[in-house]
Amino acid sequence: MSRVKVGRPNFSTEDEVTVGARTVGPRDRTARRLLKSTANKFYDAEVDIDWDAPLADGKKWMPEHRVSLYGTKLWGRLTEEQKVELGRHEIVSILSFGIYAEGFLSTNLLRVFGRGSMSDHSMYSIAEIGEESRHSIMFGKLIEKAGIEPYLLPKGSLLFVKLGQFLPIGPATFGATLLIEEVLDRAQREAQNDVEIQPHLRQMMRIHVIEESRHITYAREEMVRRMRSTNRVNRALHRLILAVIANFTYPVLVNPKVYRSVGINPIRGIVTAMSSGSYKTNMQFASEPMIRFFADAGMCDGFVTKRLWRMTRAMPDDLV
Repeated sequence: MSRVKVGRPNFSTEDEVTVGARTVGPRDRTARRLLKSTANKFYDAEVDIDWDAPLADGKKWMPEHRVSLYGTKLWGRLTEEQKVELGRHEIVSILSFGIYAEGFLSTNLLRVFGRGSMSDHSMYSIAEIGEESRHSIMFGKLIEKAGIEPYLLPKGSLLFVKLGQFLPIGPATFGATLLIEEVLDRAQREAQNDVEIQPHLRQMMRIHVIEESRHITYAREEMVRRMRSTNRVNRALHRLILAVIANFTYPVLVNPKVYRSVGINPIRGIVTAMSSGSYKTNMQFASEPMIRFFADAGMCDGFVTKRLWRMTRAMPDDLV
């Protein structure tokens, strides 16, 4: 195996390359390790979460400082009960989006498998689809436990998601996977240990964090391999596609309709939330490790790409 410098073309999947603090090794070696981990450490929310247990009185659904209106004048006008209620609706909105996202990711993984290879890499893509399916069911049961109807994507946004399934498999495909999985993973790692959060939700987060760590490894390494093995024009195109996807993804995590639950007009609520200082703080918190990895892998290069990432307000200040 040879260690090569990031940015050099003609990278083989059998080479070894260092990106930031991560060493990306041969594709099938990583897949074999992930397949073994999948077999040895997995969960089934049907039995690993006590869905029959009642919700805990007085517990929250999100850390207060992560609720979208936190720190605004509108937030200061809410009662404690309304703050908890808004958090309940926001977590249901995020989980609803998560179900759409898991379906999108599974479709792309099926495309990886459908290319006809029977390699360990291809086999792991099928194993991950199984886990993503269980996660979607787990999200659905948590939404049901919260006692709120799921928040559906608007038809225009749903069309955007469907069109994304026709994009060529490449760096942007796996970058989009990370955009979804790492943002949720970062938020859940913080909340899973918060004793003020509902126990059902904390257990769901623990399961998701453990299993998503494999998915993140798979997507990170494959994004690097794809970036290294394609030409300059394709790299620029995939960087641009990922930045556009990021600008779509962040705003739809919280459906504006959630604000009706506390008597706030949806337009006023979403404008207030996205113009607040807390929005930038929360986006940077959730995205920092991922975006730094993107930068190390060359996914943030280029004037237009950087401008688009700046528009998300999720990019760490020193990278801006």
